[in-house]
Amino acid sequence: MSNTIFTTDHDGWMEITLNRPEQLNAFNDEMHLAIQESLDQAADPKIRAVVLTGAGRGFCAGQDLNGRDPRKMDGPPDLGETLNTLYNPLVQKLRNLAKPVICAVNGIAAGAGANIVFSCDIILASDNAKFIQSFAKVGLIPDAGGTYHLTQILGPLRAKAWAMTATPISAATAKDWGLVWECFPAENLMPAARAMAKELAQGATIGLAQTKAVIHQVGLEDLETHMALEAEIQRACGQSADYREGVTAFLDKRPAKYMGK
Repeated sequence: MSNTIFTTDHDGWMEITLNRPEQLNAFNDEMHLAIQESLDQAADPKIRAVVLTGAGRGFCAGQDLNGRDPRKMDGPPDLGETLNTLYNPLVQKLRNLAKPVICAVNGIAAGAGANIVFSCDIILASDNAKFIQSFAKVGLIPDAGGTYHLTQILGPLRAKAWAMTATPISAATAKDWGLVWECFPAENLMPAARAMAKELAQGATIGLAQTKAVIHQVGLEDLETHMALEAEIQRACGQSADYREGVTAFLDKRPAKYMGK
């Protein structure tokens, strides 16, 4: 495994840490591929939840521009190729992973580093975290799913204003805007993220995975089609061992023991 990240396997869940702290965990090609490899490993049924965070004082500063200096290149870079081969596959892996992905934002999340955050399922942030759509400063649009997720979460007017002004926002503002689920003092962030991962990993993960999948379909079809999809997925969930155990435990007034089946 590359030293640009490190992973820790816990009892039923995995923690992935971006590990380029001197560069504020900015993306290079090696780190991209290492994260994707770790997410492939997280697809193992034994792993039932994932925590993604960053080492040091930042979560991720976006693309490492040291490799993008136009003065040192023969011509302009093909950023479309970079997105199609590195960023977009990473976004898809985060969204398609059939288990909850908790993002613990421990500091600055800028550019594509912010938009990778918004590809996760539950976002926790330390009080000193900041989010920046920095693309306008270099003549670009929000990528890595940014224009999609920002519009979905914020609506088009706020999404455009934030993207065009490249204004840094605090963790508290991000929570007010609906970008973050909860904020914590810095020293409490990782304990909270780990406790949540442990709880989710012990939960009815078939239903959690299907909840994630069906919510991702919202806006891709009309209400009638979407309710038909809900019915199809709910039928499958109702046939799961987790559902049987959940109802039985409720009626027996005891804690459920889910197996993810």
